[in-house]
Amino acid sequence: MYVAVKGGERAIANAHALLAKEGRGDEQVPAIPHEAVAGQLAVLVARVMNEGSLYDRELAARAVLQAQGDVLEAVTLVRSYRTTLPRFGYTLPVDTARLQPQRRVSATFKDLPGGQQLGATFDYTHRLFAGRGVEEAALGDAAGGTADGEAMPRVADLLGAESLMEPERPEGFDDPEPADLTREPTLFPMSRAERLQALARGDEGFLLGLAYSTQRGFGRTHPFAGEIRVGEVEVEFEAPELGFAVPLGRIEVTECHMINQFTGNDETPAQFTRGYGLVFGRAERKAMSMSLVDRALRADEFGERIVAPAQDEEFVIHHADNVEATGFVEHLKLPHYVDFQAELGLVRRLNAEFRERVEAAPEAGPQEMETQA
Repeated sequence: MYVAVKGGERAIANAHALLAKEGRGDEQVPAIPHEAVAGQLAVLVARVMNEGSLYDRELAARAVLQAQGDVLEAVTLVRSYRTTLPRFGYTLPVDTARLQPQRRVSATFKDLPGGQQLGATFDYTHRLFAGRGVEEAALGDAAGGTADGEAMPRVADLLGAESLMEPERPEGFDDPEPADLTREPTLFPMSRAERLQALARGDEGFLLGLAYSTQRGFGRTHPFAGEIRVGEVEVEFEAPELGFAVPLGRIEVTECHMINQFTGNDETPAQFTRGYGLVFGRAERKAMSMSLVDRALRADEFGERIVAPAQDEEFVIHHADNVEATGFVEHLKLPHYVDFQAELGLVRRLNAEFRERVEAAPEAGPQEMETQA
C-alpha cells in the first residue's frame, strides 16, 4: 500500500533482528523463562489474559516476553492467536456463588457471614514494614476463612433480603442469549451482558480513569465496595452428543460487587443499586473499575441524566478496546506522504494569500484586515 517506503523485506527483517537482540539484553544474564513470568508476574499475566480474551497463563506469559513487557503489544499477540483457535461452543455460566475465595473483603460490613479474608494483597505493603516474624504470625489470619463448602452469602444478597437492594433479576426479566462480541459486530444500544463483555476485555487504565471520574462527580455514583472475591470457579461445557455438562477445569477469577445509592423515583423506592465486575485471574483494580463503569452505564435504567463520559455507552465501549485504540494511534507512524503533501500545499497557499493581504494593506489595523478578509 505504501509504495514509497524503501528497504522492503530486508529492512523489516533487520528491524526484527535488532528488536530481538535488544530485547534479549545482556547475554551473560540468563533469559527469563515464560514459567517464571506466569508464576511471578501473575497480575501482569492476568491483565493480558483479560484484555486478550483468552484464559491461558502460559500463552499470556510468552506474549509478555515476546512483547518485551509491552502490555498492549502482548494483548494484540494473544488476540491474534485467539482468532486461529477452533471453537467448539459456549460453556455454561460460571457459578460464582460457589466460589471458595482465597481472598474476600468488604468495605460495607465488618462482620460478614463467613468472615473477611485478607489473602494475598498489596493493600498494606506501602504502609507497613513487617519483619519476618510478624509476616509468619499474620499468615494464619490472612489465610483464614470458612471450611470448604460452607456458605458465604454475598453482601448484595443480605441487603436484598431486606428489600434494600435492587433485585438481581427484576420481576418479568427476560434473559436472552447474549451476543458474542468476538464474532458479531458491535451495535448500539447494547444489552448489559454485551457491555460487561466489552468492559471485561477493555483497557484497565482507561477503565480506571473513567471509574475515578465517576467518584469525582462525573457519573452520579456514591460507591461502596460491597464485596471483592478472588478464587477459583469450575468451568463446564454441555456437549450436545452427551446431553449433560462436562467439567473442563477450574479458572481463577476476581469478582466485585459495587453498591451504589439510588434515591428512588415515582415508581421505585429508595434502595441500593449494583455495579458488577468479573475478570480473569487476580485483577482487583480491573474488577472494581469495571463495576463502577457498569453502574454508570446503567443511567438509563434508573432515569438518570447522562451528563458524563462514563455514562455514554458508545464513548465508553468504542474507546475501551485497547487493541483498536493502539492500532489507530500507532498507524500514525506509517507513511502519510501524500496526505501531508496535500495539506502542506494548502497551508502554503493560505499563507501566501495572507501575506498578499498584509502587503496590500500595510497601514490597516488588525480589525480592518479581518473585515477585508
